[in-house]
Amino acid sequence: MKRLLPISLLLTAGLLHAQYAVDLYVAADGSAEYTSIQAAIDATKSFPDERITVHVANGVYEEKVTVYAWNNNVTLLGESTDSTIIRYGDYFDRIDRGRNSTFHTATLLVQGDNFEAQKLTVENTAGPVGQAVAVAVEADRAQFFDCRFLGNQDTLYADGAHARQYYRNCYIEGTTDFIFGGATALFEDCTIHAKSNSYLTAASTPEGRPYGFVFLDCRLTADEGVDAVYLGRPWRDHARTLFVNCQLGSHILPEGWHNWGSAEKENTVLYAEYGNTGPGARPAARVPWSRQLTPGEAARLTKQEVLRPFLLPEMSH
Repeated sequence: MKRLLPISLLLTAGLLHAQYAVDLYVAADGSAEYTSIQAAIDATKSFPDERITVHVANGVYEEKVTVYAWNNNVTLLGESTDSTIIRYGDYFDRIDRGRNSTFHTATLLVQGDNFEAQKLTVENTAGPVGQAVAVAVEADRAQFFDCRFLGNQDTLYADGAHARQYYRNCYIEGTTDFIFGGATALFEDCTIHAKSNSYLTAASTPEGRPYGFVFLDCRLTADEGVDAVYLGRPWRDHARTLFVNCQLGSHILPEGWHNWGSAEKENTVLYAEYGNTGPGARPAARVPWSRQLTPGEAARLTKQEVLRPFLLPEMSH
């Protein structure tokens, strides 16, 4: 006769997946279980099977937040983009940890895969004092919707040799190299705002990757008086950066791109555009080592194509 498992064991097995909270609540005014975002993240189950959502009420959260590698499948859901604010003021000289101090300055550091953030402002409040990261993303399949990233130099570090990241309807501001790193990152319907005459991007795309930074249907704006900005310069030899169907303000220089003082990089980078409009869109004046995409090449630049190379589960949204 077949042996039957005790009912208690069956119930235990069936409930294992649900024995952790999948919704946690944070409020700076003390009206929720947690007043700190980091405390809520630290309370989540490691390597959860189900997505965990950390609901963050409007307020100012003066803290550094790390979503560790074991905090995968986490969503940070703000109450409203302009009023749910995470901020901190670390910068290179303050950290003082040697030549790699930049990478310790982030206000928000994301290492857990399948991360998602919605309706948040993340700010590095250090000011124009050198490298000071607001958001560092080293995770694969990370997505940001309706977020603001505020800072100066090195605002957004989008990295990870095999990382795919998606940013939609986000506002990103800064001064020098304020979108930098080696991730495959798609920016769609975002505002990229320059606060000084410098460089928007500094990609370090690993050799052999089909895409680096891709900007689709974005708006490039600037502070008043800013009138000499490059689209990008190569942090590493094989940087790949594309601007497609974007609105380019008059602050974008006619030559468009800079080689970071290395003529050799002109032979290995891919800097390209297609269908851009506005006073900064001057393809005939661009440096000769950049290029204009063909209509067919531009048409292939969909979310599914750009983020496909490392696709595991299909990304949501």
